[in-house]
Amino acid sequence: MLVYHFVNAKHGIENLQKRRLKIAELQKLNDPFELFGIEMSNEKVRYVFEQMKIELAKNRGLLCFSEAWSNPVMWSHYAQMHSGLCLGFEIPDIHIGKVFYSRNRLVANLEKLSNPAGLSIDEAKKFLFTKYSHWRYEKEYRSFVTLEDIDPETGLYFADFSNQLKLKRVIVGAKSELSRLDISLALGELAPEVETFKARLAFRTFRVVRQRNEKLWG
Repeated sequence: MLVYHFVNAKHGIENLQKRRLKIAELQKLNDPFELFGIEMSNEKVRYVFEQMKIELAKNRGLLCFSEAWSNPVMWSHYAQMHSGLCLGFEIPDIHIGKVFYSRNRLVANLEKLSNPAGLSIDEAKKFLFTKYSHWRYEKEYRSFVTLEDIDPETGLYFADFSNQLKLKRVIVGAKSELSRLDISLALGELAPEVETFKARLAFRTFRVVRQRNEKLWG
């Protein structure tokens, strides 16, 4: 499916140039309830999930996306107040999952938690893909990926563009100063394969839409 990743201008250009996307480390996510969508008043449940997150974070990270690029709040929060980029990727459905949003934290079955092998796929997925309902505007899809070689220059982990992370679109923010040439140079040989266009604020709704007047983007 086609999903979108919002990023500021500097890192967005670097992503295009280096053909990669930063992997979010589980212990550094901006939501402190991440992977803790379970009701945790029971000490045993707290221990199980805290240990699970610690163990998972040792070799797994997240690639986070949205199913849509038209929400102005996403541009404001994650794309440098509309001056960054939104990158569209084609990802096989098997490698990506939809986030569930809930007003209430999930209730765990203690017996099953004692034997994780007893959890069904749907139960395990809910634990990994549930967030508080106020995050619903993100319309998030996520992919858990393996942390391999750390980048020595940045101290971060990256996932390379591939058939499982195929760049299809580059959308330039409404307030961005990036030119067509900037994007074309960053894309290099990928340019013919990637749809590129400028965004603008809609005139009648609270949405971000495509700028159809090509003359307004130099």
